Amino acid sequence: MKGNYIFEYFDEQKFRKCERSLKKYNMFAFKKMVFDFYPEMKNGNFLGTKVSSDEEKNTISYELTLPTDELFSKVHGDVVLHYDVYTNKNIILLKSIEPEDLFLEGHSMELGAYKGVMISNANAEKDKFKITLLNMLNK
Repeated sequence: MKGNYIFEYFDEQKFRKCERSLKKYNMFAFKKMVFDFYPEMKNGNFLGTKVSSDEEKNTISYELTLPTDELFSKVHGDVVLHYDVYTNKNIILLKSIEPEDLFLEGHSMELGAYKGVMISNANAEKDKFKITLLNMLNK
């Protein structure tokens, strides 16, 4: 059904923290999400891949991969927006933005960078090793 959908949140506080970290550390993905993907979704054009559906609750779950730097994607994984659509109520339930742990850590304390890629404070050595290894493989 095409129509005006409204956004609701599974855990608004956690989602907003991840959203602010995404804005701070990956502005391009944030802009695409807010200015391109959200308006499309509100109009009923659901983006991303359909993960599952529930006939009883009339819900469809989606995963939308946001555009990001290739090196960031290899080190931390893709930036993925998870959301559910309640087709009978015209509601889009925004659930999470992956990598959620990294974004929540980035919200609570400043993340560092190594060779242009942000690194987690909890796994700094591991992230630095991955970045160095990927740079060596690209040469």
